[in-house]
Amino acid sequence: MNKINEWKEMLLNSLSAIWNDIIAVVPKILGALVVLLIGWILTKIVVKIIKKALGIIKADKLDDKLNDIRFFGDKKFNFNIINIVSAFAKWGLFLIFLILATQIMEWTIISEEISNLLRYLPQLISAIALFLIGLYIAGFVKNTLQKFFKEVGFSGGKIISSIVFLILFTFITITALNQAGIDTGIITNNITMILAGFLLALALAIGLGARDVVDSLLKAYYTRRLFVLGQVVSFNGVTGEIVAVNDITITLKTEQGKLIVPIKEIVDNQVEIKS
Repeated sequence: MNKINEWKEMLLNSLSAIWNDIIAVVPKILGALVVLLIGWILTKIVVKIIKKALGIIKADKLDDKLNDIRFFGDKKFNFNIINIVSAFAKWGLFLIFLILATQIMEWTIISEEISNLLRYLPQLISAIALFLIGLYIAGFVKNTLQKFFKEVGFSGGKIISSIVFLILFTFITITALNQAGIDTGIITNNITMILAGFLLALALAIGLGARDVVDSLLKAYYTRRLFVLGQVVSFNGVTGEIVAVNDITITLKTEQGKLIVPIKEIVDNQVEIKS
């Protein structure tokens, strides 16, 4: 009988302790839920204000500039600056209120880990900003090279400008990853070796096999600057009106018909411009 009473007392004590723990934790749970609810409402309001402010200052124009960059061929990026900034603001505020909620619940370890994640956000934001700025510069360089090669009539300009863009994009990505605190040592070493081999092969190809091509391109460039469509020129006893100029030839309209003349012949001979 004494044993039964003893068990009964132990059971009642256990139930009483559990009940007391529940009563003690309920206010904490309610407090944490209230904090999360307030955080959710404030986050909605702040994100809405940020989107409206970014819309007023026309931040989407930066999207157009970045999305106009062609990665490979016709592939483009699809950035939305307003959504990116809003997402960072949303999750930053969410983490702040989540930290407050975990502190109310006295979950110290979880609170510390979330705090570490929150402290990492500025570093991540700076890495993304660095990547976007670098990407814009790489796109600008690519477009400038394409325009230059198009002006001189170099048909391989699109490929070369894409290669330059890829090289710049690779270094920008590695730099952004380093800024984000990611170790890129192995990636950097491998890419450096591949890039060095590629540039060496390209230099040899240009140095050994492209001298005539470069010479023709330079002649075409200066010919385009000196001669324009509609001019009447005379050389080697031939007189005609310039009707077309391409990378390697000039087309003249003569009394006998159209005459296609290699640019080399124009450059290497005396030419009289009649009109």
